[in-house]
Amino acid sequence: MPNLNLYYLETCPYCRKVLHFMDENGIQLGMKNASAHPELRAELSAKGGRSQFPALEIDGEIMYESDDIIVWLKENYSQ
Repeated sequence: MPNLNLYYLETCPYCRKVLHFMDENGIQLGMKNASAHPELRAELSAKGGRSQFPALEIDGEIMYESDDIIVWLKENYSQ
């Protein structure tokens, strides 16, 4: 399984969409709450070139867009 981290904001509706999908499917991975830790915005921007949420880090590569993240999790995440 690759090293996975989800960068998210608590108030972001697209982030909540991904979080809801993860909750419904029992998916647990590294969580990086930029609402609670604003320095994570700069970290995400340095890694992926954008400070856009949600963002899934997959072995150091950043994937943006909630629908793409959900599709990737459906296809690749196994518990």
